[in-house]
Amino acid sequence: MEELKSILEKFAASGWDLIAKPSRAWLDGSQDREALIAAIRQAQQECGSCGCELDSLYPRALELL
Repeated sequence: MEELKSILEKFAASGWDLIAKPSRAWLDGSQDREALIAAIRQAQQECGSCGCELDSLYPRALELL
């Protein structure tokens, strides 16, 4: 779970509300797994191949969830 926490901290710090808000909620203990998964899937669809550092983290986060 440490790996997942690290990934979600990067998402939360990204400044992109789509993944930052649900990631922060998860980290704060409001564990709405389905909302987080939906947000990560949407982010992956919208930005999953742009070349940023988050691209490889989307599928890994989904695996860990």
